[in-house]
Amino acid sequence: MTEPKTTWRAWLVLARASNLPTVWSNCLAAGLLGGGLEPGRLIVVGIAASLLYTGGMVLNDAFDAEFDRRFRRERPIPAGILPEARVWRVGWSLLAVGFLGLAVQGLEPALMAAALAGAVVVYDALHKRTPLSPLLMAACRFLLVLTVASAGARGITGEAMWAALALSGWIVGLSYIARRESRRGPIAFWPLGFLAMPAVLAVLVHGDGPGPGVLLAGGLFLGWGSWCLSHTVGRAEPHPGRTVAGLLAGICWVDLLAVAPDGPSLLVHGGLFLLCLLGQRFVPAT
Repeated sequence: MTEPKTTWRAWLVLARASNLPTVWSNCLAAGLLGGGLEPGRLIVVGIAASLLYTGGMVLNDAFDAEFDRRFRRERPIPAGILPEARVWRVGWSLLAVGFLGLAVQGLEPALMAAALAGAVVVYDALHKRTPLSPLLMAACRFLLVLTVASAGARGITGEAMWAALALSGWIVGLSYIARRESRRGPIAFWPLGFLAMPAVLAVLVHGDGPGPGVLLAGGLFLGWGSWCLSHTVGRAEPHPGRTVAGLLAGICWVDLLAVAPDGPSLLVHGGLFLLCLLGQRFVPAT
């Protein structure tokens, strides 16, 4: 019989639980850019988004079960820690509850949540079969930002759209590097250009008069991104896994850059960034 401690850790691994602080960061930024959400409503939206994300990650392993049996036998399903049928049930249940929690926020959030849930399922089903999987992953985060923003007082604003595009570029870049973990050969440099999209959009949005908070957020973003890439780019023995884990945590800096940061937002997003890094010490990010 599998030990309960082992079983719980397996569920956390399936859920990529260490990445949840980045979902909360997305929700905080999107809610603010959408005109603000009442604290109670923000908590409900955050929980629903977390459940939807967790369900998508659990289903990811369910869809990949046959691939993992051949190439990644350490994963919880092929290792025999979790029954595949149970993983399917839990994944669909979490996805459905998360969708409902977002759908009850109104008609526009319901439509956006339906698109988001659909994008998650499409990514899970196809990401091993298409070179366009980075775009599919980016679409999920893009729709997450717009879904949460649509529940705000002003709905999907231009600022929210810019933030979603910036985040999408970051996700495309890190997803490309993630695909290199299981492949040999040199890394093409042009996809890494997508990682610069948050900086480009920050200049467009804040360029007329960037305050100290924007400049600080920009420095944190550029410094962290450069440090993460240094583990892979130009190395005789690249470590793409370390780069990807760092860039995933860096989603918090992308969100911070989008919200014209002040002291409280720096503390909150910085705290989520540190929480993500701490979580990665116990649960792999990918």
